[in-house]
Amino acid sequence: MNARTDTALLQTADHHLSSGHLDALEEETIFILREVAAAFERPALLFSGGKDSLVMLRCAEKAFGAGRIPYPLLMIDTGHNFAEVTDFRDQRAAELQAQLIVRHVEDSMQRGTVRLAHTGESRNVHQSVTLLEAIEEFGFDALIGGARRDEEKARAKERMFSHRDNFGQWQPKAQRPELWTLFNTRLASGEHFRVFPISNWTELDVWQYIARENIALPSIYYSHPREVVDRRGLLVPVTELTPAQDGETVQVRQVRFRTVGDITCTCPVESLATTASDIVIETLATDVSERGATRMDDKTSDASMEKRKKDGYF
Repeated sequence: MNARTDTALLQTADHHLSSGHLDALEEETIFILREVAAAFERPALLFSGGKDSLVMLRCAEKAFGAGRIPYPLLMIDTGHNFAEVTDFRDQRAAELQAQLIVRHVEDSMQRGTVRLAHTGESRNVHQSVTLLEAIEEFGFDALIGGARRDEEKARAKERMFSHRDNFGQWQPKAQRPELWTLFNTRLASGEHFRVFPISNWTELDVWQYIARENIALPSIYYSHPREVVDRRGLLVPVTELTPAQDGETVQVRQVRFRTVGDITCTCPVESLATTASDIVIETLATDVSERGATRMDDKTSDASMEKRKKDGYF
């Protein structure tokens, strides 16, 4: 990318920032966060320490004030998360004086409610079971998540206030209308809502907001050297959980993570970006979605995510 291209992309980014677009998104998110606090008795905010949940957390700070967020933070930990992210999660929760609840897939495995097909199977999809168990344990009636409609097709179908039945299931054809920012939050016993305040944000919006608000992130979101192997077009990080396979060549490359999840299914991309503004430029230039470029578990059919969501996935 040459200097002229960089300048043009920066001008485009500056236009977005100065147009009030981010202000409108932030205002909508704050409105929804306050609606959840008013409409539900036992809500929780899903907080992984990732960029989208950190954007939501900044909006929650603005909505309620530091140390006054009226619902706990909840994370479902597969036990295979990047240490940089979980350490940052704990640090940020402590800074905000927020209650952090962590529930572990490993505990579900010990209870026998989660059974892996083999020891090397990704635990990512099994988070749904542990999440539903946490909902039952604490009686949560609304869970606030950081999913965005631009991530993939199944998520693009979902309402901001997404109803779940008493089995935790999502029924795409039974969604409730959302006209003029009026939300039907009526619940029967055992039901709950998933609420997505940043549904209308894009990856570019998120990074522009991070740059504008100077939001601190886990270090792996920025360029750093890492051992990887090229596997079917993805840069797979070489770890104890994801070792190199026979015939693969381990390389050290400058990479960053566009999205952060379970180690067994999350890949970085090559990048020299060391600031949020650098990433804004990269995002403007890319034509591949963040999940399409980095998630091994999304290399299956589009129906697979929709099925997982129907079964209780985030």
